[in-house]
Amino acid sequence: MQLIRQWFRRHFDNPQVIGLAAVLVVGMALFLFFGGMLAPVIAALVLAYLLEGVVRFLERLHVPRMPAVVLVFLIFFVGLLLVFFALIPILVRQVAQLADELPKILNASQALLLQLPQQYPQLFSEEQINDLIFAIRREALDFSQRLLTSLSFQSVILLITMLVYLVLLPFLVFFFLKDKRPLIHWLSQFLPRDRELLITIWRDVDRQIGNYIRGKFLEILIVWIVTYLTFSLLGLSFAMLLSLVVGLSVIIPYVGAAVVTVPVGLIAYFQFGFGTDFIWVMVAYAIIQALDGNVLVPLLFSEVVNLHPVAIIIAILVFGGLWGFWGVFFAIPLATVIQAILKAWPRTDERLAQDTPG
Repeated sequence: MQLIRQWFRRHFDNPQVIGLAAVLVVGMALFLFFGGMLAPVIAALVLAYLLEGVVRFLERLHVPRMPAVVLVFLIFFVGLLLVFFALIPILVRQVAQLADELPKILNASQALLLQLPQQYPQLFSEEQINDLIFAIRREALDFSQRLLTSLSFQSVILLITMLVYLVLLPFLVFFFLKDKRPLIHWLSQFLPRDRELLITIWRDVDRQIGNYIRGKFLEILIVWIVTYLTFSLLGLSFAMLLSLVVGLSVIIPYVGAAVVTVPVGLIAYFQFGFGTDFIWVMVAYAIIQALDGNVLVPLLFSEVVNLHPVAIIIAILVFGGLWGFWGVFFAIPLATVIQAILKAWPRTDERLAQDTPG
């Protein structure tokens, strides 16, 4: 017990540290217990962070903030309408087409798997292949039934949710941009008075999260457009759906690109077979991934604190398990928050040096 008291006094004898710890605990509790209800607010904050960079750019061109906010918001609102009424119907249609093609893909997969015992008898037996085929068909049937049930019973709920987001998101984004300074001033009233440490960390975190969100959005958009144009030129089916999945895969570093390779390769194989067209698709996909990782990411995220790949993967697993999609999306900035806190946290040897008389 005495050791615990000594450790607590050694690390929490500073009022600023106690205030910082209280803010972190309250923030974690809010996201952990109310993250689902606050999803529209979180999405609006992300979009406001994204658009704030454009507003600041216009302000540097001597455009007053209010006209800059209105102009940026109108462009954002038009883009949101295009997403809801142009992009989503295309995606829904391609998902339906892919569901129709699924039996053909399963039959072709079965024929391909049945050749393995003949070509590699020392590795595969007919019984193993038959069990694998049975398991695949059973999982595919269960998935299709769950999908149809979900679409039939939840389509109305999904439509209502989309309409709610279509109304709430623009409203929240506009006021987050318009009243940014009053909102920050209002929130500051609930923070501890002795908050120099908190302000130091927040300035670093605010810069990093803003740069990360804007950079990640540009990365998704560029990868999506380039992949769509490439797949369309090569004649690959479901180009819009696959390119969007490839674009969104950059949210999960390292893992996302590896996972998305499977559906891209499968659809290309079952459309073209193992021939020249298939090789062109996979080579083009590999080039896009290489350019993204070696050119685009260093260019867009030069101001974001570099993290070790192991730290990134651990952050994705931990925060994704806690908060789902938003945890995965914010895994890197949350990891940088932890890094900034550890960097700014007063160390015992520093306090002892300050307390020691010269």
